[in-house]
Amino acid sequence: MKNFSNEALKSASCEQLKELCDALRSEIISTVTVCGGHLSSNLGVVELTVALHRVFDFPNDKIVFDVGHQCYAHKLLTGRAERFSSLRQRGGLSGFPKRDEGDCYETGHAGTAVSAALGIAKARDLKKEQFNVIALVGDGSFNNGLLYEAFNSIKILNTNVLILLNDNGMSISPTVGGTHEILDELKEGAAPIEDVNLFERFGLQYKGICNGNDLEEMIGALNEAKTLLKNGSVLLHITTRKGQGHAFCENAPVITHGISLPTGGKDYSKALGEELCALAERDERVVAVTAAMTDGLGLRSFFEKYPDRAYDLGICEEHACVLCASLAAEGVKPYYAVYSTFLQRSFDEIIHDVCGQNLPVTFCIDRAGVSGADGETHQGVFDLSYLSFIPNLTIAVPKDIGEFRSMLRQSVNYSSPLAIRYPKEGCEGEIKDIEFGKFEVLHSSMSRITVLAAGERCIRIAQSVLKRCRKEGADFTLVNARFIKPLDQEYLFGSKAQVFITLEDNVLIGGLGDSVRRLLCVSGKTVKSFGYGDAFIPHGGVEGLMREFGLDEDAVYECVKAYARG
Repeated sequence: MKNFSNEALKSASCEQLKELCDALRSEIISTVTVCGGHLSSNLGVVELTVALHRVFDFPNDKIVFDVGHQCYAHKLLTGRAERFSSLRQRGGLSGFPKRDEGDCYETGHAGTAVSAALGIAKARDLKKEQFNVIALVGDGSFNNGLLYEAFNSIKILNTNVLILLNDNGMSISPTVGGTHEILDELKEGAAPIEDVNLFERFGLQYKGICNGNDLEEMIGALNEAKTLLKNGSVLLHITTRKGQGHAFCENAPVITHGISLPTGGKDYSKALGEELCALAERDERVVAVTAAMTDGLGLRSFFEKYPDRAYDLGICEEHACVLCASLAAEGVKPYYAVYSTFLQRSFDEIIHDVCGQNLPVTFCIDRAGVSGADGETHQGVFDLSYLSFIPNLTIAVPKDIGEFRSMLRQSVNYSSPLAIRYPKEGCEGEIKDIEFGKFEVLHSSMSRITVLAAGERCIRIAQSVLKRCRKEGADFTLVNARFIKPLDQEYLFGSKAQVFITLEDNVLIGGLGDSVRRLLCVSGKTVKSFGYGDAFIPHGGVEGLMREFGLDEDAVYECVKAYARG
């Protein structure tokens, strides 16, 4: 698809704009089929995006996409069409807004767009510039507390922004909760006047409901909103259909929200759902909690089988963490399933509410380590670091899905906070009892070198290196460092190894290597660590990114060989 100029879009007829919408959809579908990415969410906002470009003047006007998973049509209309086939590939276009591509603000998590739009607008006012600022927010983000913190400051900041509420009844899964019910009532014309007044009392002029998939209606509504901006901030309530224009996506918006390319691995999330169902059948204390990720985390079967013990709280990670803490305080056994990168948002609550009270909440941390093509905002490479210094918390890293199942089964009677972190995919393995806090020796040798590998990916690298070394007459002891906290001090101090080489699918600062080095600092033993450096990891393929940013099999091999010679 060729780049479409602003001038051509401004002068095009309505029929030409509709043809453009069809072309945008075709390009998004064909590209996502090859590269993976967010599909149904982007198809739903094509007409809305074209209408925005017709009415507003980008890039002079600024738009902030909440989450950022609805920006593909905008990318195609802002000079990036010829590079769109590189979407989510290393060195290509990001699947999210990026400032180095010309976007005004980067997003990847929910709830930030209104705060960001207000900041951009306030900077505009201070610099006495003239442009419009727009925040495009999905209804799923209207559950997020950060958005209401931003609403609370609209009058305080005294600036004008346009908030587009893109209401499609979905986040990834169907939207849930009280906010969703209020929006439904507004759409049905059954809402009490107080619901509208609530927005107005925040300082917003509320307008709606508009059909965001009707191009002509959207152009008219946006022109009206643009005029109203002269008198203050505006909330324009729009309805769209997720997957619009593609029958399969319209009928299956959950499974087509994000398209992943097949890799052949087994899903840890499937094992989580199976094991939690089995635990719940035997133990009435077991409940499952998620923040709008029921399907992505493999919990659909649990929600169907145990609806009274399954809680999808919407995109409210902090609230989910405190809820788990209070449930545990009353004798319930909560399992909080969450992506690594989203758990970051609960950091304060993990410290004070869960670990500060030493409550037996189990964190099931999915997509840990490099997650690949979604880029910086979704790489789960910080959790070992930000969790490892919290008192009372045990951190487990299974070597395969079988060990993950074992950890889950034993967790039900664990009386302290527990975090189990794992990647999206892996291999099946043996299910056997585990002594918490103890490493597992996978290969023993008389060598002075021991490799401590945390997690399936790192163990796989270490096993490949071991195979190469043994062909050349070299050897080392390989250990499954399945507990980052507490470390297996008995093993580490009792080992005759003089060199420990650590491998972790995490940043080096604060992770496994750092912990081992601090523990052994007065022992005279050498610790060499492999993991990710002090940098954000961009989008690309998982294995390629791991090699590029620090988990390179060849580098580990050369390190082992060097110490073996020394």
